[in-house]
Amino acid sequence: MPYGSKSRFPSSLRRLLIVMTVASVSALTIAAAPAPASEGVDVALEWMDISKTMLAPPAAPTGIENFRAWAITWLAAARAVNLEPSPGPAHHYREAAFAAAIHESLVTFVPTRSAELDQALAITLSRIPDGPAETNGVAAGRATTRAVLADRVGDGLDNASVQPPYTPPPAAPGVWRPISPDTPAVWPGPPNARPFVLNSADQFRPGPPPALGSDQYRADWTEVRDYGAVNSTVRTPEQTVIAKFMQLEPDPYYPAVRAALQELTGSLKKQAELAAIVNLATIDALITIYDAKYHYVLWRPITAIREADTDGDPLTSPDPTWAPLLPTPGHPEYLSGHAGHMGAVVEALNAFTGAGPDSPFTLTSPNMPGVTLTYESWDQLEQEMINARVWAGFHYRTTDVVSAEVTSRVTRYIIGKSEELFG
Repeated sequence: MPYGSKSRFPSSLRRLLIVMTVASVSALTIAAAPAPASEGVDVALEWMDISKTMLAPPAAPTGIENFRAWAITWLAAARAVNLEPSPGPAHHYREAAFAAAIHESLVTFVPTRSAELDQALAITLSRIPDGPAETNGVAAGRATTRAVLADRVGDGLDNASVQPPYTPPPAAPGVWRPISPDTPAVWPGPPNARPFVLNSADQFRPGPPPALGSDQYRADWTEVRDYGAVNSTVRTPEQTVIAKFMQLEPDPYYPAVRAALQELTGSLKKQAELAAIVNLATIDALITIYDAKYHYVLWRPITAIREADTDGDPLTSPDPTWAPLLPTPGHPEYLSGHAGHMGAVVEALNAFTGAGPDSPFTLTSPNMPGVTLTYESWDQLEQEMINARVWAGFHYRTTDVVSAEVTSRVTRYIIGKSEELFG
């Protein structure tokens, strides 16, 4: 096996699955509106929640453009917080610069919500005394965002650039092909995009996946065949719920990031830098992941199981009718997007806050009302995502583990560039 399992994962993970009433779920939903003007408001949480609301479909950018919007928004915010204060209280200047930077970015990406964003900024600024610190902070924050936006022009992360024409390789054992000949490959373009922090898309490209016929490949193949089948007899009801939740919830790591920011209350600089690193790591991890996908073009389990008579391994038998629990995405197997993104995020949370929050954090989703997942550490959430992709039936375990390891290295590299990135 080219990569080992992460040693920091506990052998047994304590996580609660609670079926709740709709009213209880609503009570846990993150507030979409900005906090009222009052003393003691955490401006980082305030604008993180505003960002979540504004960058959600349908009005906001979609696909890779959405990841890009988050990265630009919070890179600008972190740079704004690190600006040299003007005359007046430094914390007033920095809060004004921080909020104005995010406002400027969100208005750019979601112009149809500008009136709401103007109101949100006014609420934040109403807590800051009028004067040069506020005025200069707002101007500096806006200028910082405009500079980041200008730098990212033509970076190849627009939806058209990430979806160029693509011809799959000829069919062969182990080689990925679309489930349907009429379905285009999804996102073959990110390997040609300009990363935010990495030097190139292939800077952290992993070694090859387990070879067909190897013990590791056979173990992965057998596990996903048994646990990932739509009619699996070994996957538990709880595992089925988790697999579906992690696929249907578009931002499964958001509550964890928010919980980490809450622990850092009192240091706007640390909060802004954590949020920036999370989002920079996410977009650069995405570029890394798709570079590996279209470099190795490994077949998905659905093809590998249905055509096991072609893999040269007498111990794997084909099942032409096998189907996964959830529909297989339209891009190659190795690496995994969800597991890779979670690995990148968890590495940042561990670096800034340690192994976990002061109290358990929960995940809910409007796409699965009545279900709440509760975790006591960041690593538990990462391990659950790795498991979920196997239980969903469209990733091998080695793919998920390697993905989290690779993107953890992406995050560590970005953290090492913090002084250069934020000033």
